[in-house]
Amino acid sequence: MNMDIAFSPCPNDTFIFHALTHREIDIKPYAFEHVIEDVEELNARAFLLKHAVTKLSFGAYLKLKDRYALLDSGSALGFGCGPLLVAKEGCKSLEKARIAIPGRYTTAFLLLQLRYPELANFSFVRFDEILPGIASGKFDAGLIIHEGRFVYPSYQCVEVIDLGKWWEEQTGLPIPLGCIAIRLDMLAHKKDMEDLIRESIEYATRNPAASRDFIKLHAQELDEDVVRQHISLYVNKFSLSLGETGRQAIITLEEKARCCGIL
Repeated sequence: MNMDIAFSPCPNDTFIFHALTHREIDIKPYAFEHVIEDVEELNARAFLLKHAVTKLSFGAYLKLKDRYALLDSGSALGFGCGPLLVAKEGCKSLEKARIAIPGRYTTAFLLLQLRYPELANFSFVRFDEILPGIASGKFDAGLIIHEGRFVYPSYQCVEVIDLGKWWEEQTGLPIPLGCIAIRLDMLAHKKDMEDLIRESIEYATRNPAASRDFIKLHAQELDEDVVRQHISLYVNKFSLSLGETGRQAIITLEEKARCCGIL
């Protein structure tokens, strides 16, 4: 059976899906066609039901529960891995700052709205345009995700707040960042997809060199230490299975978003 599967170019996703999309594991009876796009592009496509299986920000998934079902494997949740709000050195007022956001439907933006409901001066851009934009003076501040958290000091930026740490202090739970979801018309294949993604992660963990070239081909940051840190931070036990703690984190995020009128 042919099935399309969409994920981001970030090292955690290419690490997770390499074995599955390159037939390093037994994928019968499936034949997967993979699509790699920025997560905010995938969020937008999901509203159009574009892909059968897709990576989504939890900020988008919570708006798409009537169209996609959450898979138990493949998610990015964790402690110490949340988005950072950074600013150019000398930025004195967030209320007046021009803030770059990596997407309207990202979990990062949802967290920023929860923490700073008074802010409104946003520019929505690709995540890899944020730090260069701050450095050039186009933006005063930015919400950074993915590899950006490892390299922002080199752009003369300083941390304003770690929104993941703020979330952990508020809830005691891991922050739900991204997930893998399956379109509801493909729900009969949900269990198979969960098992295959889990097997793909386990293969990648046992054979880290196998996916190295695939990861580097798509990564924004090519420094091996940055790539390694990225994978170790975002691929963890919650990627194998959400578990009770992971599911509670998602429920809590939805409750807080609904209480604030964001959803």
